[in-house]
Amino acid sequence: MGTGDIGPWGWFVLGGVLLVAELLLPGVFLLWLGLAAFATGGLVWLADLAWQGQVLAFAGLAVLAVVAGRLAARGGGSDRPFLNRRADAQVGRVFTLDEPIVAGAGRVHIDDSVWRVTGPDLPAGAKVIVLRVDGAVLVVGTA
Repeated sequence: MGTGDIGPWGWFVLGGVLLVAELLLPGVFLLWLGLAAFATGGLVWLADLAWQGQVLAFAGLAVLAVVAGRLAARGGGSDRPFLNRRADAQVGRVFTLDEPIVAGAGRVHIDDSVWRVTGPDLPAGAKVIVLRVDGAVLVVGTA
């Protein structure tokens, strides 16, 4: 190891600083760079690399860590995809009108809520299907 080499402990310290910065700053980007710095420190510990090789190893590991982190974040789907979009969850469902649709506007009871609907004039008791959502209003058609 030459005098210009960073050495494994330098990479471990850099990784720790990046992880602490991740706690203080918003986002999840510095986490991946910190992990890449730790991995670079481990690689330098195992193989004596010149500083140029260390920097290249860190750059490559940083790219791999960021890509892996983005893929992991994208793949983590929710078991409740409509949690914050309840209206979108109603599209395609069929309901019976409790009240008539008059002049294109009405209401329908869905589970524990009352929703505003727009669609063709229909009597109470008619079956409707939710075609789409327009803001907080369900657009319905005859089922």
